[in-house]
Amino acid sequence: MPLPKIDMPLYELTLPSNNKKVKYRPFTVKEEKILLTAQQSKESGQIVIAIKQIINNCLQDYDIDQLSLFDLEYLMINIRSKSVDNNVEFEIEDPETAEKVKLLLNLENVKVHIDETHTNRIKVDDTYTLFLRYPNIDDFSEILAKNEMSLEKSYEILLSCIDQLASENEVYKFKDFTKKQVDDFIDSLHSDVTKNIKHFFDTMPKVRHEIPYTNANGHSKVFTIQGTQSFFM
Repeated sequence: MPLPKIDMPLYELTLPSNNKKVKYRPFTVKEEKILLTAQQSKESGQIVIAIKQIINNCLQDYDIDQLSLFDLEYLMINIRSKSVDNNVEFEIEDPETAEKVKLLLNLENVKVHIDETHTNRIKVDDTYTLFLRYPNIDDFSEILAKNEMSLEKSYEILLSCIDQLASENEVYKFKDFTKKQVDDFIDSLHSDVTKNIKHFFDTMPKVRHEIPYTNANGHSKVFTIQGTQSFFM
């Protein structure tokens, strides 16, 4: 007689990018081993692959490729919180005293911070509006793996995030056009439009948390952590 299959609890979470509710389960021992192996390798590329695999396994009825990078980070933090422990202990070096400081992070306190001026709608003129999409982990995988951002890669991500151009009567999907056609369109834009596109990226929602502490000199300090990898220190 085979061993029984253990049912896993399901939890619900609202995605920060679109306010859609999704369900997820905690990761299993097998998936925890995948994450630990990636962490021990200390290679960003391996950690990215592990995170994608774990979320793809744990997320219910939702396409992982539709997740923005900050959605994915937020999900991973919540999955980790429900799977292992919501408290993460780690050590940092204080920049003023060079002392080792132990800090405690409660993952349940980690939120996505959204700039009030942020918008994915860019007015081109009185007729047309650009709609931008958020980059996903595949857009950033090469950067995360190499820990660098080239001008060429930045432009590729920008192009991939320009989703639609719309008026009251027409909708143009940029995926239906060649790279040269899109390049020519971008080159024809007014500088104010490109500034607003840059503002979209600069103010994009971020998974971010600050932990206050006092160093050996009695000075109040704040340690800021941001992004998925930082929450598994």
